[in-house]
Amino acid sequence: MHLAYPAVLAALLFAVGVYGVLARRNAILVLMSVELMLNAVNLNLVAFDVWLRDTLHAGQALTLFTIAIAAAEIGIGLAIVLMVHRNRGTADVDRLRDTAERPDSQDSPDDASGDETPTGEKAEATA
Repeated sequence: MHLAYPAVLAALLFAVGVYGVLARRNAILVLMSVELMLNAVNLNLVAFDVWLRDTLHAGQALTLFTIAIAAAEIGIGLAIVLMVHRNRGTADVDRLRDTAERPDSQDSPDDASGDETPTGEKAEATA
């Protein structure tokens, strides 16, 4: 088998992954695109390992480590995305600029005194 076939396929997979990361707004689709890019790298590692006929199979061993890292990354990333979606109600990457900032906590322009007195539920929680 020629090295060009898996290399071209890996390049196409990586290009689709880069497009997905740059063009998608949904965080889960961005994570899937990152996984696609990692799989393209894995395909290159195995293809070059077979082409070089490495007796230690270093490319395949590195591929196993990459798969383990990718599994951990997608698990943690998905947990973070689900937590943000539960708190914010959206997984849109453009709308999640700062996770500490909430849209209902913006100061009104007529509040120039600087006094922040807790009201409602916050007053009960602090009492």
